[in-house]
Order: sequence, then C-alpha cells, then structure tokens
Amino acid sequence: MIPRVSQSIVSQLLANFPAVALLGSRQVGKTTLALDLIGNNPNATYLDLENPADKLKIASDPADYFARHAGELLVLDEIHRLPELFPILRGVIDWQRRKKQANGQFLLLGSASMDLLKQSSESLAGRLATLELTPLLAEEVSAVGRSVDTLWVRGGFPDSYLAEDDVRSFRWRSAFIQTYLERDIPALGPRIPAETLRRFWTMLAGAQGSILNQSLLAQSLSISGQTITRYLDLLVDLLLVRRLQPWSGNVMKRLAKRPKVYVRDSGLVHALLGLSTAEQILANMISGPSWEGFAVENILAAVPVGTRSSYYRTGAGAEIDLVLDFGSSVVSSKTKDKPWAIEMKRSSTPSVSKGFHTGSADINAGRKLVVHPGIGTFSLGQGIEAIGLLDLILELRKFS
Repeated sequence: MIPRVSQSIVSQLLANFPAVALLGSRQVGKTTLALDLIGNNPNATYLDLENPADKLKIASDPADYFARHAGELLVLDEIHRLPELFPILRGVIDWQRRKKQANGQFLLLGSASMDLLKQSSESLAGRLATLELTPLLAEEVSAVGRSVDTLWVRGGFPDSYLAEDDVRSFRWRSAFIQTYLERDIPALGPRIPAETLRRFWTMLAGAQGSILNQSLLAQSLSISGQTITRYLDLLVDLLLVRRLQPWSGNVMKRLAKRPKVYVRDSGLVHALLGLSTAEQILANMISGPSWEGFAVENILAAVPVGTRSSYYRTGAGAEIDLVLDFGSSVVSSKTKDKPWAIEMKRSSTPSVSKGFHTGSADINAGRKLVVHPGIGTFSLGQGIEAIGLLDLILELRKFS
C-alpha cells in the first residue's frame, strides 16, 4: 500500500465542510482511500451504490436512512448512481447545521464528474468541498522508495503500477480500457460505438500534447466536428483526458486559440498505442510527448489552489509547454505576481529553443524552468533553471 497525499487533505476538508466529494476515474483508489480513512471507526458507515443491497438500503427512503445515521460519517460510493440524493442531502445538511452539529457528515465518491459536479453545484453550493484523486503520483511512489520511471511506463493506476511485471501491467491496462468502453461509459448513458471511441482515444494518445485538430480527427473517424467535441467532453468529464487551454494576455501577437490535449495517465497512453515496455516506449516518437504529459499531471497535482495553468504558443513559433499563474497565492509574492514558464525535457542534459526564450519574454515570466527526470537544480544560463521533476513538486508543495 502506497500512502496517498490526498488522505490528509480529505481529513482536513471533512473537518471544515459538511460534505466532501472525492472525484477520480475508476480503479484509481478512491474506495481504498476512504476505507483506510474511516478505519474501524464505529461512527462511520460505508455504502457502495453499485451494490444492489447497499443501494436498496438508502434508495427507498433516503431521508429516513440519513435520520437514523445522524451524527455518523456516511461514505457514499459511486454517488452519481443516485443523483436524486443531492436535494435530500442539502436538506439534511441544513437541518444539522441548525442543530450546530459538526462538519464531516458525508464523504461522496464519484467516478463521473459531469454528473456529480452538475448536481452538487445546483444542490450543495457552499456545503460541499471537492477534491480529485489522481492516479499515483511521482512524489508518492518516490516517498516509499519505488521507481518513478516505472510509474511513467505503467501509469499510476495502483493495480497497473504494482503488477508483478510489465506483461501483467499491460494486460491490466488493456482490460481497463476495454471495460470503460464496453461497460462503464454505456452505464453512464452516452450511446457511443465502443470501437469508434477506442479509435478516438487512441488518436489522442498518438497526438499526446498536441494542439487539438478537430477537423482532422473528424475526417479520420468519418464523424462530425460536433461529435468530436462530444467525445472529448466525455473523456474530460471522466477525468481520463486533460484540455490545457492556451495562455491569453495583453501581447500584440497572434496566439494559439485551441487547447492542447493530453491523455492524463501515461500508462494508458502506452497501452492504447500497444507499447508495453520501457524499451518500446523509448524507441517510439511518443516518448517525449508522453513524458511531457506525465510531468504536467504531476506538477498540476502539486500547485496551490487557485493556480491557473495554460500553455503559450504564437504563430511566429514562440512556445512554452506550461505556464503557471499563481494569482494572489503565496508563491506569487516570491515572483512579484509573474507567471512561471516551464518546459519539459526528458534528457539529462536539457536545453531550450529560441521559442522558449521568446515566449518567456512575451509573458514576462518570473521564473524560467526546464523540468528533467533527474534530481537537482542547476543553471542553464540566461536566467533559466534546470530542475528535477521531484524537486519542483516538493517546492510547489511548500505553498499548497
């Protein structure tokens, strides 16, 4: 068992909010984290709403069930299976607030943010804190002496990362993808041909970190641009794909306007492309873009709340992989409210292009960083620092 950074954060949120929603894709470890959190607590009850028996306990008369378990912590797993619970939860929370009962009444686990967040924003505004549980992070596996390179190859889903060997890991990820396509997505309602969605997902993996070319994807799949948008929205809502929006600011240059797209888990990138070992990945052109996406996910999991993330690109070729704007957070005071310009390089001797220098000047970057997979920080000259991925994550965590 690898300790999760999120466990302490969940505990803090439960101490300050009546309800906490823990979001994450399936098999990422939400249930394990929740059960570890409640341990042998006699004042905690766990219900799996995918289990017919558990669902029946609450579905017939939710208000009565909540009343009988007043004062307990109720963990409701796969909460999006019963969206009609949200208005009832609001009434229960408000009633208990009037009774001046403590926070930490409900821990809601969900794999489909589109349902959970839509319902909660309408029914539980001001009463609910949300937290995403990502796949395993570099800082988490490193803290227990495990390999970050293996994490990149296999991805962060615990069963994939902890598999006995690469073959078993690859089989698990292949089955995970198939299950999502054939069971999980149809169970959420969207009627999408599984093979078409697989091809779309695979094309996104092959174009990892590229600017979205909607018309090319639509042409390749013989579907409309609107359908491409619908497919992409679905994978983003399921926390499987990230849209990184372009930077926007007051510069007199032609800026990119379409998002960059990443399949969020590097192990799924490799499985979708049929790459099962480090040797196969390193021999493939996807190696650099895959590691870029891996670094982006780990960095964004560590930034302070309220940080705005984007990428920068101009028609003239200026480009920055990741721009972090910390707003009014603690970090910004260290850089006089200037954004950080970050480039990802999977090399022990990283270097940057002229486009990075130009882009950093365009946005008036407070720090210019080149992230590499090694350890340590050193100067590359011209105000640019090379920094190991784990070193940057530890630095960002100090401000979280």
